[in-house]
Amino acid sequence: MERQQKTTAFFGTKNMTDCDCNIDVESRQQSRVLIVLLGINAAMFVVEMVAGVIAESTGLIADSLDMLADAVVYGIGLYAVGRAASGKIRAALASGYFQMALALIVVLDVSRRAILGSEPEPVYMVLIGLVALAANVVCLALIARHRDGGVHMRASWIFSKNDVIANVGVMLGGGLVYASGARWPDLVVGTAIAYIVFRGSLAIIADARNEQSLET
Repeated sequence: MERQQKTTAFFGTKNMTDCDCNIDVESRQQSRVLIVLLGINAAMFVVEMVAGVIAESTGLIADSLDMLADAVVYGIGLYAVGRAASGKIRAALASGYFQMALALIVVLDVSRRAILGSEPEPVYMVLIGLVALAANVVCLALIARHRDGGVHMRASWIFSKNDVIANVGVMLGGGLVYASGARWPDLVVGTAIAYIVFRGSLAIIADARNEQSLET
């Protein structure tokens, strides 16, 4: 009894449930998930960009830039893991603004191809779109359990969810290009992806701003 009292006096009354053990575990789990997501999206960016250039598909190029944006988002999210709320808010804002910038780049590419012309290859669009869809479904499954976490993780969830929609759009566009023999479905898909990315950026910026107002 005396030994127990001495131990309590030395360590204080704080028990294991009051420590940061749960936070540390959650941070490690988030870091591992974000590293995997970063690797998948970086690899798919290269694959889709190469395929998009070869296939002259603005839809694939738009989706590849979306993958690049997501890789950057996951990298920023990885930086924010374990940091203070203000750091996570800044990371989410940076992610949102970067996505917004890439959406505008996609719009410029769509406009250029609409004026100068293009001959998209539907087979590339469907096959690469299917590979990208499989990759993003894996990403979505990995991030799902963390979607209610900090604002930086909510940003990752929003972007992953939008990616799946974009991939389906690329495949649908490829099918319409094949069926119609026209290039306009590819341009429509590129524009739609730009809109989805832009809308996602606005959503996460608004979420981060709201979080910021609560902090102050």
